[in-house]
Amino acid sequence: MVSDAPALQQTSEPADNAAAPSRAARYARPLLGILLPLTLALGWELVVWLGWSNGRLVPPPSRVFATIAELARSGELVRHIAATLWRVSLGFAFGVVAGTLLGAISGYWSLARRLLDPTVQALRAIPSLAWVPLFILWLGIFETSKVALIAVGVFFPVYLGVMGAILIVDRKIVEVGRTFRLSGFAMIRRILLPAVLPAYVVSLRVGLGLGWMFVVAAELIGASEGLGYLLLDGQQLGKPAQILAAIVIFAILGKLTDWLIELAAAPFLRWQDAFGPAKGA
Repeated sequence: MVSDAPALQQTSEPADNAAAPSRAARYARPLLGILLPLTLALGWELVVWLGWSNGRLVPPPSRVFATIAELARSGELVRHIAATLWRVSLGFAFGVVAGTLLGAISGYWSLARRLLDPTVQALRAIPSLAWVPLFILWLGIFETSKVALIAVGVFFPVYLGVMGAILIVDRKIVEVGRTFRLSGFAMIRRILLPAVLPAYVVSLRVGLGLGWMFVVAAELIGASEGLGYLLLDGQQLGKPAQILAAIVIFAILGKLTDWLIELAAAPFLRWQDAFGPAKGA
């Protein structure tokens, strides 16, 4: 019994030592991601503080964050963020549903692809602002036209991602499913869905990014609140700090929502044995 105790102690110490760097690396990764923007912000703050620039057109970070704090104290910031988040959420939901359904139909059914895809590809080339006067004419200047414009931006990458992922599924895997006489539903659930899911998650992230881009154009349609309105108001009143504050908030919200998609998709992609950083590294 006495001789076993040191051996147990020796085996437990390396495990503890290995776990400590793993935890440290996990906490260090998010900090590493903000290193570049933090360095640029501090560098520009230093440039203005030294008097090398007056910071009038490009205000230093201290002035931008002071503007954000002022908007937060007045309650305007919460109102604008809530309005923009609501529009992006609705537009994203509608765009994802339409893009997923039409992309799956076009990818799985060749006749539908020949009928739908040329039209979709032609519509995809239309600039976002070109839709604005048409949606105002059809849907008015209220929320419906704004949500519809965001949904258009989300639709195209989701549609292309789903259709393209289905088309590049390995034929040998499908033949294995047919060999085991899987039904159509079982083929989709056990073969196509796992094969398509990684590309689908990427298309959702791209669609969300375009949704955030399209919301600016959407909020130029007679909006009285929202981050896009805050941008336009800053431009009209000559407030560059307010413009940069809205851009910074756009960047933070975009990154947070993208991270939420990654977090939600992670449990469904644990089976992947793909190139990338090892788990826990």
